[in-house]
Amino acid sequence: QVQLVESGGGLVQPGGSLRLSCAASVNIFSINPDWYRQAPGKERELVAHIGSDGSTNYADSVKGRFTISRDKAKNTVYLQMNSLKPEDTAVYYCHAEVRLSRNNYWGQGTQVTVSS
Repeated sequence: QVQLVESGGGLVQPGGSLRLSCAASVNIFSINPDWYRQAPGKERELVAHIGSDGSTNYADSVKGRFTISRDKAKNTVYLQMNSLKPEDTAVYYCHAEVRLSRNNYWGQGTQVTVSS
């Protein structure tokens, strides 16, 4: 069983920044972590992924603005979000696939609201 606990969401003005954190209950290198988001009335979408080799992938809508990273010592994955736009408003979820078992786990989600 893997537990993922997100934090860092909140209300921010357009153009502002937020950093989301996802603390994992297991070694961060034993999982493949991602960040997803779901806006009201829309499907959940993949925002960012970091591979075991440190390679990263981003949704086109966030490229150049968001950065995914991880801290081995803290078993934590981060999503740095800059130049936020109202369309970034959503519940952000941390997701992880365990490399050996391929089991999938989700965090509880954290609300991000971009509004003036």
